[in-house]
Amino acid sequence: MSFVNEEVLEFENNVLDHEESDMGSLNHSFTIGRLAGLLFNDERFTVMPELTLDASQIDLSQFGVKAKKDLKPDISLYPNTVKRQRRDIIRMLQMPLLAIEVVSPEQGVEEILGKFDAYFALGVKSCWLVEPAVDVLHVYPQPDQHRTFDMHDTDIIDDVIDIRLPIQKIF
Repeated sequence: MSFVNEEVLEFENNVLDHEESDMGSLNHSFTIGRLAGLLFNDERFTVMPELTLDASQIDLSQFGVKAKKDLKPDISLYPNTVKRQRRDIIRMLQMPLLAIEVVSPEQGVEEILGKFDAYFALGVKSCWLVEPAVDVLHVYPQPDQHRTFDMHDTDIIDDVIDIRLPIQKIF
């Protein structure tokens, strides 16, 4: 096999490995859809699912994050001043107010908590960790502080972003 063919094969294998490890499940997708729908109704915000954030200004390895320069929350929430652009933006320099990560079956909580440390270092104001398997949502106003909401609660409350969502409509 030629060197060029080996490079192409290695590239294709890396792409396939990344796509398979990034594969969403039914509950993962369902939960993201529900959260995005609820947040979309709040005219103060712009909801951005799967937006790539430019994190090249910090060393992500210090947080145990595998990514080199980009982070992609399941949902990023911006003020409603962020609008669609005529020329697309591949890596968003402006950080969101809120980054939401929904745990998928192949993902570990430690991996997400490392991303939260990076998000806070980049200026994100609040992070949510959502666990669809157990119907739980954790609101992190700071890296080492969180409040847990489950189906015994009526609303999820994020005082930093001033959001209240009915938990029954998420899970």
